[in-house]
Amino acid sequence: MPSKGFHHVSITVKDFSATVMLYTQGFGFKKGIVWTTKNNERAIMLEMGDGAFLEVFSGAPSASQSAGIFAHIALVSQNCDADFQQAVAAGAGVEIEPKNVTLPSDPPTPIRVAFCKGFDGELIEFFQYL
Repeated sequence: MPSKGFHHVSITVKDFSATVMLYTQGFGFKKGIVWTTKNNERAIMLEMGDGAFLEVFSGAPSASQSAGIFAHIALVSQNCDADFQQAVAAGAGVEIEPKNVTLPSDPPTPIRVAFCKGFDGELIEFFQYL
């Protein structure tokens, strides 16, 4: 079956309100569908743009989570530096400051990238073509 495009990535977090604030204020995502699960966990779809969503659930265990199946979420950026600073100002942790990289592709692809970390350890990359 051919892909019809990316819809969402889902994360389960310890601090639902802080995570929603980080992604709405720090990343500019828009609040979408909000609901409560049958286990009384809170859930929301945050619109990332271009029809893609970040689905956030409350209820993660308070113990530290190890890395899951996803290494990181990469977000298209038109201004890597400004997007990174906005996320950090909203509470994201600094993982890798913005820097230029050339992907060793054929032909080589120059990009600017930065990584920050959400409240549950999730890595978020800003990816800007140069």
